[in-house]
This record gives sequence, C-alpha cells and structure tokens, in this order.
Amino acid sequence: MAKLDPLNTSRYWHVPDLPGMDMLHADFTTHDYAPHVHHSFVIALTEAGGSEFKSRGRTGMAHPQALLVFNPAEPHSGRMGGSARWRYRSFYLAEPGIRHLMTTLGIDHTRYFGSNTVCDEALIASFLELHRALDGNSAPCDPLRQQELFVHSFGTLFQNHAQPGQRVLPAPAEARVLAPVLELLRDAFTERLTLEQMAAIADLTPFQLIGAFNRTIGLTPHTYLTQLRLRAAIVHLAAGRPLIEAAIASGFYDQSALTRHFKRTFGMTPLQYVRARMR
Repeated sequence: MAKLDPLNTSRYWHVPDLPGMDMLHADFTTHDYAPHVHHSFVIALTEAGGSEFKSRGRTGMAHPQALLVFNPAEPHSGRMGGSARWRYRSFYLAEPGIRHLMTTLGIDHTRYFGSNTVCDEALIASFLELHRALDGNSAPCDPLRQQELFVHSFGTLFQNHAQPGQRVLPAPAEARVLAPVLELLRDAFTERLTLEQMAAIADLTPFQLIGAFNRTIGLTPHTYLTQLRLRAAIVHLAAGRPLIEAAIASGFYDQSALTRHFKRTFGMTPLQYVRARMR
C-alpha cells in the first residue's frame, strides 16, 4: 500500500458528463514533476503559492496571475521554486474531449498554443469557477451552468489565445535517424534495453543518442521509455488489472517502481487513478 504523504496531497477525478475530461486538485510543498508529456491539453491555474516549470527550453513561473497551457505531447517538467507551497487546479482534455470541444465551438481543426502562459484575469477566474463547479467536493452546481462555464472558458481560451491549425514542428535529419530507435522502443518497451542497443540501430554513440533525443523530442531515451511504460500501465489499469500485474506487464520492475514514476509524472498515485475511473 502506498504511504500517505501529508506534504503533497492531490485529488484526481474523471468528469462523466464531459468526454475526455479529467481533473486534478493538488497541494504540494516538496513535489517535483519529472520531464513528461500528456496526450491531452493541460490547463492549470494556481490558487496559492507557485512553482517553476520548464518547457520549450525555457523556464517559467506558475503563479495566481498566470494560466498555464501545454499542448498535447509537449514535454515539460516542474519543481517547487520561489514558493514554499503550490496549490493548483488543472484540466486534462484528451482526444474525445478535444473533438467535442471543437464541435461545440464550431472549429474545424484543432488549434495550438504558441505560449505556455496566458495572463488574463477574467479568464483565470472563469476557469477557476469551472473547476470548482466540476469538483464533486464542492457545492452542487446546476448542469446547465457547468456546460455554460465549460463553453465560455474553453471557447474564450481557444478563440483569443490559440493559433489555427496543428503545431508543425521542424523535422531535422536527426528525426529520421531516430525513427528506427523509436520503433524499437514502441515494440520492446517492456524489455531491458541499453543505450548501446539503441545507439547501434541509429549508428550513433550513446552520447550522440542522448543529444539527438533531447534536441528532437525534448526527452532523454530513459524518460521517453518511461512515458511509453506509463501509457501501457494506464491501459492495463483501465482494463481492471491489479496494480502489480499492470506494473510488470508494462515493463516496470515492481509495483513500487510504477507508483513512484506515476506520481512523479502525474502528481497522483495509480490507486487514485483507478478509483477515479471506477467512480
């Protein structure tokens, strides 16, 4: 059983009436987020304190006057910095929710955000009200009001701060060199791979391989592999497999390893994820 951490608490839940929408309410004093990606739009707003985040090779600050936005598959990390506490709320809008949102807004194509920080006090207040309205621990909110807040908040965010079309990233020669390595990782993420094995496929040295990963993907080979294993673990957990079985089947050494990486990446334990899905 995972140990309780009184210094870093979080609640995670799924919103049944909004497809692809998951929510988190966290209160951290020592928690650090390892470099990771989400396959969803991430919108986070700070209620108290703040933290430091890294994305796109730059360092920024999370604080109550800033709304943080990360595009799907955009690498980022975070740590406590400049504040002894970070209490925040976040939305995770995955593909079904993105499609639903685009239809609701009358937008043909997904948009992307050119900046991770949006400073708009009215919009921040709107998202904060929306998050609390969708929080089962808060006072009940009329479903129509919830829908209205959802459409207004996300509609304003995408209309005023997003750019049309998909985010197009450059495809350097290194991306082609790494293609067979990425295929190996996707096919054999449960195996005990070495840097030498991966580098040999790309005709690189291990040092060159790490540099190519950082420049092309924004993650190290180990971090990328861990993300693949976490995604697999989520599939196993969603299918109802016990935690220890999901851990081993996803390539982790044991249940504690899965729990440690899960919490460092998502700010919650696998058990919290399972309970939210069950509800």
